[in-house]
Amino acid sequence: MPLGHDHPPMNTCHWKILYLSQDPALIRTQLAGETLTREQAGPLRDDVSTDEITPVHIMSHYDDSLGDFAHTGLRCGHDNPIERRALRQAGFAVLVGGRRYGKGSSREHSPTAEKLAGVQLVIAESFERIYRQNADNIGLFTSTDFGLLDRMERGEALTLADLVQGREALAASVLEAGGLLRWGQRFLAGAHSPTGLGSNRQDSRRSAEVTTAGNSSGPQTLFEKILMRHRLTAPHTPEQPQPGDGLFVQADWRFIHEYYTGMADTLMRGALGEHFTLQRPEQVVVFEDHTSYVDESPAHVRGGLIANMHAMRQAQRNFAARHGLRMHRTLTEAEVLLDDGRNVAGISHAMVAEHYALPGQVVVGTDSHTPHSGALGCVAFGVGTTDMANAFVTGAVRVTLPECVRVSLQGQLPEGVTAKDLMLHLLATPYIRSGSGVGKVFEFAGEGIAHLSTDERATLTNMCAELGGLTGIVAPDAETLRFIRERRGVDAVIKDWMQSDDGAHYAHHMAVNLSTLSPMVARPDDPGQGLALADLPERVHIDIAYGGSCTAGKREDFDHYHAVLAWGLANNLKVADGVQVFLQYGTTAVRDYCMAQGYDKIFAALGVRILQPSCGACANCGPGSSTDAAQVTVSAINRNFPGRSGPGQVWLASPPTVMASALAGELISFEDLRQRISG
Repeated sequence: MPLGHDHPPMNTCHWKILYLSQDPALIRTQLAGETLTREQAGPLRDDVSTDEITPVHIMSHYDDSLGDFAHTGLRCGHDNPIERRALRQAGFAVLVGGRRYGKGSSREHSPTAEKLAGVQLVIAESFERIYRQNADNIGLFTSTDFGLLDRMERGEALTLADLVQGREALAASVLEAGGLLRWGQRFLAGAHSPTGLGSNRQDSRRSAEVTTAGNSSGPQTLFEKILMRHRLTAPHTPEQPQPGDGLFVQADWRFIHEYYTGMADTLMRGALGEHFTLQRPEQVVVFEDHTSYVDESPAHVRGGLIANMHAMRQAQRNFAARHGLRMHRTLTEAEVLLDDGRNVAGISHAMVAEHYALPGQVVVGTDSHTPHSGALGCVAFGVGTTDMANAFVTGAVRVTLPECVRVSLQGQLPEGVTAKDLMLHLLATPYIRSGSGVGKVFEFAGEGIAHLSTDERATLTNMCAELGGLTGIVAPDAETLRFIRERRGVDAVIKDWMQSDDGAHYAHHMAVNLSTLSPMVARPDDPGQGLALADLPERVHIDIAYGGSCTAGKREDFDHYHAVLAWGLANNLKVADGVQVFLQYGTTAVRDYCMAQGYDKIFAALGVRILQPSCGACANCGPGSSTDAAQVTVSAINRNFPGRSGPGQVWLASPPTVMASALAGELISFEDLRQRISG
C-alpha cells in the first residue's frame, strides 16, 4: 500500500492515549485495554530514539507493514514492552512521551510507522528537529501542549487550529495541506530552473524563486550568510526570516542512500505518477553504504530480512539507473579481490566531504550525520525521505531557521586525547543534557580550532547530530584548503565573506580549554552519559572492540588504531582473550591510505578483522554488532541508543581508547595501559 498523507479526523474525544511510561508494566497495562491518567502513568520515557521506534533491521519495510513494527525497540529499564503489531492492534491515536522525543537518525520510517499503526498525534515535552519535521511532512501531528490531553479527557473535540497552535507558519501550512508533497505540488509545482524555482515566477503564491537577498542590516554568522545566499522565496515563508521561521533553500548537493531511496521513489510515484523528472540530477549523488555486509548482520539474519534488504538495494540501483544518477557502491569482500582499484566508495557523508562539498555550499542528505561536511565550512544537514523526495522534484529543501551556538576552543588537546573525547565532554554538559541544543547550529571557533585537522573537525560537526543540532560548522582556513588539495587535487577558494562577522548574534556561548580534557567514555544507552575514564568507579570488561563508522573511520582515526596496536605488538601484547576486534574503513580512500602505510600488516598480526567501507555495526547491519544482551562493546561510533549496535551494552570511546581496551580486555585509556605495562 502506498504511503499516504491523509488528514486525521478531528473527533479527538474518542482518541485513545498511550502514555510511554518509564514502567514497562504500565505500558503493557494500557496495551491490554486499561485507561490511565497522566498521573497514573508516572514518569514518562525521555530520549525515545528513532532506533527504538523503528529498529534499523526492519527499515527494509516501507509499505503498510511498517506499522506492525512501531515502537518494537522501545526500552524501559531492561524490558521491551511493545511487541510486533501490539501498538496497531491496540488502536492508540495519541502517544505521550517526555523530553527529546525522536532522538537519533533521520529515518522517516519512525513517524511513518507510528502513523501506519494508527497514531494521529504525538505529545512530548520536546522533540528532536528531524523527527518533528519528518512528522510534519507526512501529516502526523506533534505538540508540546499537554493541555490538549486535559481537553481530550474532558471529551472536547479539537480543531486543526488547536493541533497546529504555536507552530511556525510553514509547518502549520504543510500540516494543513496533509504533508509536504501535497504542499509542494500546490506551491512549488513546475520547479525546474537552476536560477529560479516555479513555472510562473510572477505568481508569488504558487512559486518559489532564488532570492537575491543574503545581505542583512546587521552582523551575521557564517551559517546565516551561507543559508541566506541559498534561500528561495516561497509562500508561507517570511521576507525577513527570524529564528524559528520555516523557509526553503536550494542545495548544491543532495544525496541519498539505500535505506531511503525506495521509499522516496514510492512517495514520488504516488504523488506524480510513473514518469517524473528530477531537478538538477547532476547535483544528486546516490550511495550504497549500509548493506555491504547485510548477509552477516545478526539482526537481519535472525529476522529473516535478507531478501527484503536485497530488494531494497536493487530498488535504489534501478532508481539511479532510471534517472541517470551518479552512484557509489561499496563492493563486497569477494568483489574487492577482483576490483582494478577504480571503485571509489564509502559511507555517504564521509564520501561527500572527501569528494564533493566545498566552502560556502549547502549540502543535504538523508542521514542525520550529514553535518560531517560542515568541517569544510559549508552548511550540511540531514533530512528525511519526504524532504528529499520534494527536493528531488522541486529543487527546494525545507529548513527551519535555527539559532547559533558558538563553541570557543582554547589551547591544544593533550597527547592521546581526541576530538571524540571533546564531543563526549560537550554531550555531558548540562546545556546539552537539558535539550537546549536541539535544532541549533554549533559553530566551532577560537584559537584551538587551528590545532585540529579536518578529520578531527569532522568528528565535531558529524556528532552535532548527537548534540541535537541542525548542523555544525567550522570557518574555512588554510587547513581546509590543504585537506581539499590533498584528498581531491583541487585548489578551493575561500572568499572574504566566509567567516562570521564581529558582533554576530549567538543564542549561547560554550567555552572549552582543550588542555584540560582527558579520555572520555559514555555509558550505554545514550551518548550524553559521558564521564572521564579516570572517574569510572567500576572495572568494565569487554567482549567486542569496534573502530569505524563515519565518525571514526577516517585517516587519522586509523592512525590512532595503528599507533596503539603497533605499540602493543612491540611490547609483546595481544588482543585480550575472548575479545573480538573489528576495524571498518570509512571510505576506499582511507583503506588505500592504510595499505600504503602498511597498517594492514599490524592489524593482521593481532587478528583484527578488517571490514570494507560501510556503516556496518554502527547501524546494526554488519559484523561487530553484539548478538547477546550480556555482551559488552567498546566502540568508536557516534551513538549507543538501545539496540543501536545489537542487543548488548555499548560504551562509546575514542579510537585510542577502543584499541587500548581491546588489548587490556577492559575499558582503559592508552596512557593508562602504557603505564600499567611499563610499571
